[in-house]
Amino acid sequence: MNWSEQVVLVTGGTGSFGHKFVEIMLREYRPKRLVILSRDELKQHDMRAAGFDHPSLRWFIGDVRDPQRLVRAFDGVTVVVHAAALKQVPACEYNPFEAIQTNIMGGRNVIDAAIDCGVSRVVALSTDKAVSPVNLYGATKLCAEKMFVQANAYAGSKATRFSCARYGNVVGSRGSVIPVFVEQKKKGKITITDARMTRFWMTLEQGVRFVVKSIEVMHGGEIFVPKIPSMKLVSLAETVAPGCEVEFIGIRPGEKLHEALISEDEARNTVELGEMFVIQPSHPWWSKENWPNPKPLPEGFRYASDTNTRWLSQQEMEALIAPEDASRKFQPV
Repeated sequence: MNWSEQVVLVTGGTGSFGHKFVEIMLREYRPKRLVILSRDELKQHDMRAAGFDHPSLRWFIGDVRDPQRLVRAFDGVTVVVHAAALKQVPACEYNPFEAIQTNIMGGRNVIDAAIDCGVSRVVALSTDKAVSPVNLYGATKLCAEKMFVQANAYAGSKATRFSCARYGNVVGSRGSVIPVFVEQKKKGKITITDARMTRFWMTLEQGVRFVVKSIEVMHGGEIFVPKIPSMKLVSLAETVAPGCEVEFIGIRPGEKLHEALISEDEARNTVELGEMFVIQPSHPWWSKENWPNPKPLPEGFRYASDTNTRWLSQQEMEALIAPEDASRKFQPV
């Protein structure tokens, strides 16, 4: 895939993922045009002020809830990364209609606009919370995954192809627990819901590079899952705020003790490919020959944060946090 010939658009482009995606795209891949679509003019202004200023950049103010605006924005675009979402679990629980409008109906609008405008490849970002969801955010992302996978049949004879990238918690992203721990550290007390809680972890840069790789290798219909390490929240707190008092406050509504990236049922349609797993669709339009000679997963396999074979040490987490803090200010290319 020749990125220099691509016109790339990222929805939710002023978010944490969008910042890092645009930075890496401009520095390493240099697409013909790079379109940032978001609904917040202030965040677009702040990105420009931080140094995101390049002849290939285009700034579109728009909302994925607005199908006509998406059609205008997608004109001439060849690759779409769909990162726009309402993702704060408590906010989605309290405002369920708003979460559905953005995460589900917004996804439908992206699908329709991509097909109508002749976009070649679309990758939608998903989350471990879409696996056996217990909160509304996870349920909306599960619905979105189902839509984007089946959109390959919905496209009919059109050439547009859709896939998903599903991964875990991101170090340094907005909404991450790490900034909360850093702020609580100033008062000497950290709050954790449950001592047993575990999560998958990766950096923003790892997330971006995984999405880019998914775009490059996708056939359309896959859900790509990276192999990433786990860490207990207790260990994370000790890393971020050593010596602080820890108060256990109990699991909040819509929260799990452990997250899963691949359920046992999904594993039957999943293959292992190097540093990632590929969940293949079980629809009649999917060809098993798309991934020849794959490595199947063992019977009963489940990829969860508590049974993971890779665990982060405190030193490794410190190394993950430091680069993200250092890269907050973008260096112009």
